[in-house]
Amino acid sequence: MAAFISCHACSFLSTSKPVTPRIPANHFRFPVAQRSAWTRKLGPRCFSQYPPPFQNQKKAKSFSLKECAISIALAVGLVTGVPAMDWCADAYAATPALPDLSVLISGPPIKDPGALLRNALPIDNKAIREVQKPLEDISESLKLAGVKALDSVERNVRQASRALKQGKSLIIAGLAESKKENGVELLGKLEVGMDELEQIVVDRNRDAIAPKQKELLQYVGDVEEDMVDGFPYEVPEEYQNMPLLKGRATVDMKVKVKDNPNLDECVLRIVLDGYNAPVTSGNFLDLVERHFYDGMEIQRADGFVVQTGDPEGPAESFIDPSTEKPRTVPLEIMVEGEKIPFYGATLEELGLYKAQTKLPFNAFGTMAMARDEFDDNSASSQIFWLLKESELTPSNANILDGRYAVFGYVTENEILLADLKVGDVIESIQVVSGLDNLVNPSYKIVAG
Repeated sequence: MAAFISCHACSFLSTSKPVTPRIPANHFRFPVAQRSAWTRKLGPRCFSQYPPPFQNQKKAKSFSLKECAISIALAVGLVTGVPAMDWCADAYAATPALPDLSVLISGPPIKDPGALLRNALPIDNKAIREVQKPLEDISESLKLAGVKALDSVERNVRQASRALKQGKSLIIAGLAESKKENGVELLGKLEVGMDELEQIVVDRNRDAIAPKQKELLQYVGDVEEDMVDGFPYEVPEEYQNMPLLKGRATVDMKVKVKDNPNLDECVLRIVLDGYNAPVTSGNFLDLVERHFYDGMEIQRADGFVVQTGDPEGPAESFIDPSTEKPRTVPLEIMVEGEKIPFYGATLEELGLYKAQTKLPFNAFGTMAMARDEFDDNSASSQIFWLLKESELTPSNANILDGRYAVFGYVTENEILLADLKVGDVIESIQVVSGLDNLVNPSYKIVAG
C-alpha cells in the first residue's frame, strides 16, 4: 500500500497553505461573467503511482497537500481500519474539515453500471425501487456457495414478486402520461418474467438465473425511464445553445485490438446519461456524430484508466471549424438531493465534502471527461474510462468523485477495457438509440 499511495506532496507538510473560501451553494449555477472575483481553483492533485486523467500529462507534476492527505487517510483507513488524520491536524487547522470517512465509505459501493444508471434516474417511486433492489441482490446471492446461493435467490425473487404485486397500482400511477401504455406493457412482461424466474429457481437451474435476472432488470429500468416526463430542469442559460443530451443515449464503440492473439476486436456498449450530465454527454454525442473518434488510437492504458480523444497535431482538443477555436464544456456534477447539476467547480471547491454524486466512479468502465489540471472548464474531447476496482475507489471516498465529470458507463463487455493498449484503434462509435434526445447538434450544421 505504501507504493500505491506514494505521494509527491508529503515533502510539503511544513509549508503554509491558503485558506479555502466558503462559496455559496448556488454560486456556480450562475453564468461565469456573474461569478465573484474570489472564485479560485485549488492546487494540483495527489494521486497514487497513476497520474490523474489530465488532458496534458506533462502538467501533472505537483500535488495538493489537502488532496494528498485525503488520499493517504482513505487508503490507510480502508486497509487497516484505523484513523489516519491525526498526523496532519496542525497543518489543516485553518482549513475546512476533511471529509468524515465514516460517512464516505459506509456500506458496500454499488458497482454494477446498470444499477447505478437506474438509481440515477430522476424519479421518486418507492414501489418500483422495491422491485428493483431484490432483483439486483440476486447477483450477491449467486456468489454464495452450494445450495445457499439458490436459497438466497429464492428469497430475493419472492421479495421482488411480492413487491410487484403489492405496488403495481403505485407503479402505474407513477408512469408519465405520454408513456403509460408502454410502461403498462413492460410491467406485463415483467410479471411473466418473474413467474419464469421463480420456476427456474424451483428447478434449481442455477445457470439460467443470471440471464433471466438481466432481462427482468432491463424491464425494470425501462419502466423507470417511462416515469420520467420530459427533461426535468432547465440547463443554465450560458450553456443552452451547446449540444445537449436531454435524456439518455446508447452507443457502441468498436475497437481494433493489436498484438493480442486472443482478441482481435471488441465492441463496448456505453450508456450516456444526459439526465445528470446533459452538457457533457451532449458534447460527446455530437462529436460521435462528427466521427471525431473514428480511427483514433487509444492514447493511455496503464491499468488505472483507458484514455483517448487527443486529436493529431498541436491541438489537445476538438477545434470547432465554425470558430476555429477549441470547444470546451464546463465541469458538470450532479449531486444527490439537487435538482440541477453544479457547474464550473469541484465539490471540494464548493465545500461539499459529504455530497454524494449521482454518477459516481464506482463501476469498472465509468466514463468521464479529462481536463486541464488547473481549469475546471477545459474539458473538450478527451475521455477516459476508470479501471480500478471500486473497493479502492468507493463512492465519494476517492479523489475522482466530484472532480471529474462522469457522463456514462460501459454496460456490456466492460471487462474488455482491461485488454486495450496504447495504439489500439477505435474503428467507430455508432449511436444505437437516443439520438433524438440530442438538441442543438452542431454536426447537422456541418452536414448541411
